Amino acid sequence: MRLSELQSKAVISLLDGKKIGNIIDIKIEEGSGKIQALIVEPNHFFLKVFSSKEEIEVYWTNIEKIGEDVILVKLNIGNAS
Repeated sequence: MRLSELQSKAVISLLDGKKIGNIIDIKIEEGSGKIQALIVEPNHFFLKVFSSKEEIEVYWTNIEKIGEDVILVKLNIGNAS
């Protein structure tokens, strides 16, 4: 799968079914080259309620399912960077 394919998918929280945002970048582990996290630009509601940051890191371990149109994640605010 290419980054451009991931970027076209909405990131959705399994906890409440709301859209967290859209992928703008990825974080790659040095050495192994594995994806560590998806960098997500949060939608305005999520940004106002949960964070003062302009982007959220969704760690690969928090991804439950990558579907055709969406990426479902379990995201506890404490796990978002």
